[in-house]
Parts: sequence; structure tokens; C-alpha cells
Amino acid sequence: MCGTTQQCEWGAIAYTFFTNPKMKEEMMKDHVYKQIELTGSSEKSSDDAIRTAIAKASKTLRNLHWFEVTETRGHIEDDKVVHWQVTIKVGLRIE
Repeated sequence: MCGTTQQCEWGAIAYTFFTNPKMKEEMMKDHVYKQIELTGSSEKSSDDAIRTAIAKASKTLRNLHWFEVTETRGHIEDDKVVHWQVTIKVGLRIE
């Protein structure tokens, strides 16, 4: 079960990618990818945490092509979510 709507949406995207042979084949056709794991954080949202991780990684890494959300967690204060952390796998295409 999804914890948030965004978590469900990202899970659906990852599920579609990894279970749709045509989509996966087209994305990875004749390419080699390296996977790295990143954790982004944000006080705004889980989506913003993902964007933060990818934006920071893209400053020093090339050929970022896809990502998969592997973990979502947050910090609660006074019964409110005050901070998000999202761990993602990122695929970098090897030249």
C-alpha cells in the first residue's frame, strides 16, 4: 500500500517500466547503464526531494537517464510532516 499519492505515482511508473518488456527494451536497447543510489531531502515534498537529488547529481554526473524510488521516509514534529527523504536508484548510461 502506498503512503502518499506521489509514492503511488512513482511506484506505478517504476512498475510500468520494469514490467512492460517493450518499454524496457526500447529504453535499454544496445546501452549499458551504471546504477547509483542517491538520497534527496526536502522540507517541501517527496517530489522536491527527488528533484533535489537529481539536480545535485547532474552537476557532476553525465548521462542520467532514469530513476526508481526505492524508499520514502520523513520526519514528524507536532503531528506534521516537516521533512522528506527519498532514496532513488539512478541509471547512468555508459558511453
